[in-house]
Amino acid sequence: MKIQGEIISGDNKGQYFMSLDVYKVQFMGILGFEPFPGTLNLKIDEESAHKISDLKKKMDIVKGKGNFGDVKLIKAKLNNGSEGALVFPVKTHHEPDILELISPLNLRKSLKLQDGDLVTLEILD
Repeated sequence: MKIQGEIISGDNKGQYFMSLDVYKVQFMGILGFEPFPGTLNLKIDEESAHKISDLKKKMDIVKGKGNFGDVKLIKAKLNNGSEGALVFPVKTHHEPDILELISPLNLRKSLKLQDGDLVTLEILD
């Protein structure tokens, strides 16, 4: 499935959570890479949000510990190349039309992305 999204700024909480060992080790095991400490946030349309919601039943789960909740994830590619994964923390404040993408790279920097840029996301199921 391919969807289009608009780059938006987040609240920088992803940076903290991506740096925690409880998640990093499991991401490495499932995805084969250690994620850059941060997420790239994308705003998508309502129809795409519904399609992704249907995929959540088939997603891998990273188990949290203590106060840290579980995270569902699914592999994805950004702009037909940059590997990554969409993450869906169980304890999130994001609306369904906001996606968080993790990658081994700082995608904003390596792809020179800015708020408002449109990107294509390929979800690999």
